[in-house]
Amino acid sequence: MGEATVRELVGRGGRAVIVDLNEERGTELANELGDAAVFLHMDVTEQSDWNAAIERAQSIGPLNVLVNNAGLGYAGAIEDTSIEEARSQFETNFFGIHRLCRAVLPHMRDRRSGRIVNMSSLGGRISVPFQAMYCASKFAVEAYTEALRMESGPFDIHVSMIEPGDFATRFTANRRMTAASTAESPYAARCRSAVRRMAADETGNADIGPVVRAVIRAVEADAPRLRYPAASAAQRVIVALRPLLPSSLFESLIMDHYGIR
Repeated sequence: MGEATVRELVGRGGRAVIVDLNEERGTELANELGDAAVFLHMDVTEQSDWNAAIERAQSIGPLNVLVNNAGLGYAGAIEDTSIEEARSQFETNFFGIHRLCRAVLPHMRDRRSGRIVNMSSLGGRISVPFQAMYCASKFAVEAYTEALRMESGPFDIHVSMIEPGDFATRFTANRRMTAASTAESPYAARCRSAVRRMAADETGNADIGPVVRAVIRAVEADAPRLRYPAASAAQRVIVALRPLLPSSLFESLIMDHYGIR
């Protein structure tokens, strides 16, 4: 999603700063884009010298837009999730966003102009069994983005979030199972069923265009919305139904979908 978004923004005449932990992938993309891109090999989970990184990024122009796209996904039962695994999940999905926002906000505030787009998820609106820590991190992103939008608005900094549904990306192959998610776990069979369904839903939708278009709308709109869902009609209906249905019925629908009744 991040790579496709960078290509689209540069194709529209923008210039991009690519922050990626994967040095080979980031360097290759930056080289392909030429003078329109700068690559920073950094880890959003590390308390690096972000001020120095921002100074280097500004070598190609003012920081007008920040798109926070870094993501990590753990799967496994809550009982099978260690504190260290839970922290790792939040370090990337939540604190990574916080680090980048804190780095760019002073520059945007001084210029009284900027856009911040945080990548949330429909998993930030509906929790999914055996992916609790991922969903919890995205619920946190939702709350964080709502507050940031109200705080930064008076400085003409517009904040939005994208809520993707299931799409075929590297996320599926990179999903991590918790160390205790073994065949001996009392949750093993149901967890395997749920993760298989997650992977099938994700790999079955190869068109990530809706996500990229949602980012572009958030970046270019005169008055960007807080939320930009990017999901199938069925998934958007499920989100809309949540506050209207009894909890027991809604839980049954979710468990039936993941085959864990």
